[in-house]
Amino acid sequence: MSAKNVWTRSRDRMRRFPELLAQCSSEVTAYGRCVSAATLGKQDLRKGHCGREFEALKRCCVAAVSRPARCPSLPTRAAVNIR
Repeated sequence: MSAKNVWTRSRDRMRRFPELLAQCSSEVTAYGRCVSAATLGKQDLRKGHCGREFEALKRCCVAAVSRPARCPSLPTRAAVNIR
């Protein structure tokens, strides 16, 4: 396996990251609110404090990764009038 292939796959995964987060927006919001509330003032975030929200976000991201990638730049078959 060449290093070029590793970097190409890694770069492709990073390009999909915003789309994956958009598919899990409610989980991202819930986790962000939990972390924000847990760190008000000078409080430290402790391991497991937002565990339930993190696990929900993790499940959503894993499910989003397992779905086929959508390419927004290409029109869907329904959008193209084929004669």
